Amino acid sequence: MSDKKLKVGQVKRSAAGLPAIVETVKQVVGEAGLTRGWKALAHLNKKDGYDCPGCAWPDPDDERSALGEYCENGAKAIAEEATLKKLTPEFFAQHNVAELAALSDYEIGRKGRVAQPMFLPAGAAHYQAISWDAAFHTIGKALNNLGSPDEAIFYTSGRTSNEAAFLYQLFVRAYGTNNLPDCSNMCHESSGVALGESLGIGKGSVTLEDFYKAEVIIILGQNPGTNHPRMLTALQKAKANGAYIIAVNPLPETGLMGFNNPQQVKGLLGVTTALTDLFLPVTINGDMALLKAIEYLLWQYEQQAPGQVFDRSFIEQHTAGYEAFIDDLQQQNLDQLAEACGISMNQLRQVAELLKNKTRIIACWAMGLTQHTNAVDTIKEIVNLLLLKGSIGKPGAGTCPVRGHSNVQGDRTMGIYEKPGQPFLNSIESNFQFKPPQHAGYDVVEAIKAMHSGRASVFIAMGGNFLSATPDTNYTAAALRKCTLTVHVSTKLNRSHLVHGREALILPCLGRSDKDLLHGEEQFVSCENSMGVIQLSKGVLPPVSDQLLSEPVIVCRLAKATLGNRSPVNWDKYLQHYDHIRDDIERTIPGFADYNKRVRQPGGFYLPNCNREGSFNTASKKAHFNIAPITTIKLADHELLMMTIRSHDQFNTTIYGLNDRYRGIYNERRVILMNQQDMDQRNLKQGDEVDLCNYSGGIERVAHKFLVVPYPIPVRCTATYFPEANVLVPVNSVAKKSNTPVSKAVVITVRKT
Repeated sequence: MSDKKLKVGQVKRSAAGLPAIVETVKQVVGEAGLTRGWKALAHLNKKDGYDCPGCAWPDPDDERSALGEYCENGAKAIAEEATLKKLTPEFFAQHNVAELAALSDYEIGRKGRVAQPMFLPAGAAHYQAISWDAAFHTIGKALNNLGSPDEAIFYTSGRTSNEAAFLYQLFVRAYGTNNLPDCSNMCHESSGVALGESLGIGKGSVTLEDFYKAEVIIILGQNPGTNHPRMLTALQKAKANGAYIIAVNPLPETGLMGFNNPQQVKGLLGVTTALTDLFLPVTINGDMALLKAIEYLLWQYEQQAPGQVFDRSFIEQHTAGYEAFIDDLQQQNLDQLAEACGISMNQLRQVAELLKNKTRIIACWAMGLTQHTNAVDTIKEIVNLLLLKGSIGKPGAGTCPVRGHSNVQGDRTMGIYEKPGQPFLNSIESNFQFKPPQHAGYDVVEAIKAMHSGRASVFIAMGGNFLSATPDTNYTAAALRKCTLTVHVSTKLNRSHLVHGREALILPCLGRSDKDLLHGEEQFVSCENSMGVIQLSKGVLPPVSDQLLSEPVIVCRLAKATLGNRSPVNWDKYLQHYDHIRDDIERTIPGFADYNKRVRQPGGFYLPNCNREGSFNTASKKAHFNIAPITTIKLADHELLMMTIRSHDQFNTTIYGLNDRYRGIYNERRVILMNQQDMDQRNLKQGDEVDLCNYSGGIERVAHKFLVVPYPIPVRCTATYFPEANVLVPVNSVAKKSNTPVSKAVVITVRKT
């Protein structure tokens, strides 16, 4: 709970505008000062600057805004990274771990940058300073003392650059394991599986330019106004070019309803661009039923005008499984589908009528779809709809999973994956003269269980806040505490540093905005955005401490301390210049020809994408229709369905403040958004304090002291903020095939305190 009292105001009707500018200036100047803060913003997302450590929305291929190529939340991320506040050994001497752990995630994150390596010895109450050499020696000794390399876990955050990610996976595989869980396992793993199986590549097919050519843009389970704010500019331009936008979400999200572009005079004056033409308030996990209902209606139109609604030529030439799919579709009951998704028949017919004669269709989605038990099948249903319309592999059409972290897609491209393909492993063996492990490693959920059961005892995280990001918080905390050593490569203090193994290390690294000097020469790294563009990122700010190392340097020194003379990889070469890393990426991973040359070109370059080029890299070389049943979540009379969401004042686990101004919620994060009807049935009113309970697997999980807020959300559906409600997400509740935690459909009961 905050010291201030919960305040509930009006839901905003438009996003951004002058309030976004005010918040940006307040945060950046408050943390970094005027001169340092302005320099940081002036180079953010510029072609010769550095990549935002926030979301993975692409930068324009052509000219970028002279006023600022960033959003409010991106600026907040930079404010925390560019802060002048730093945590010295004196800070840790004054504050013990238990004292820091009692703070909220917001309070922990606001403390500042970690300024030097810190070590927590076994049984100690305080972190203490340690030299880099001693830190690497400690890790190497712990790793070499394990009975098997598979007893170590190597986690990766989406902030990690291509260069660091490539070295990290190379070190881990040279060490002898594929235990490389990453944040993809918790967000878009379902997208990768679904797209890979259906279309032959686990990435989206569209470019930013396609948005400007689209006739229809369908946005499902995504809140771009908070999570990918720069997408609003693309949607505004698409609207100006005639696109029709459909928003599918249990909550009406402000950023999808209206946009005041802060880089336009009209936007600053409060003149709103309406974005969504049709809002479909789907019930939680009703997306599959919605998509099938639309397809059913389109099929009816196709029967009336054969070949005029479905793209028969595309289907015949490029797809497999159409007949079986149509046979199954005919068996559906339209009334039952409408009931399952919670959308009126009138609105369903509106969508079908709109799509009937359109082919340039883009479907966007995020974690509102990926974190369900049936997530993979639901995303395949999106593919089914696009295939019926021939809306893949042509301008203005295609798939668009919107990634939530700046280089999460690039990390996977670089080989951060617990189930690497054989061609990649063969390339590693050929180029580096060692045979990498062939068996699958642990993903996030499997890693948590392995630590909990004692099958893994060393945990190393390259960025991120593992504990706050993962499900079943108490279970995960117990797993981390069973480790002999936990290590976090971090910029700032976070909760994962305070829930630790028998021994713990914090290794402070450079951020994206920091200058990276190696042997007196400035280095740069590179990232991949949601649309497959590789571009350079070069920091511009003097680091707040001379004890910070870059992630590539940390990995190389860790590899040398662990592997010694056992490794055939020349780690010293990478410590001379990052160009050597990119040279080896080029010869190991397809699509990176002339890497060092092309990445230096303004704006970078696109990686190959078979779907974008009109082909499908499946076994049959065709796109596959998928058949899946409708699954419903049966609730007892006293139960509700909960999904976790982000507030406007956060990015992933980083909390910037306690206000969610778009939703009109201030001074508090421990809230549950409920339909007024559900509140009335439980005799609840706004501001009442309740405990939220989940009993999956016969285990009671309780999130204490949440405040009730009435909100326009479907009956029996509720929403809570992540990570505060992660304690309710069962570790065994996962999506089929992708093993992603089901954070968007948690069965709960509400108990008034």
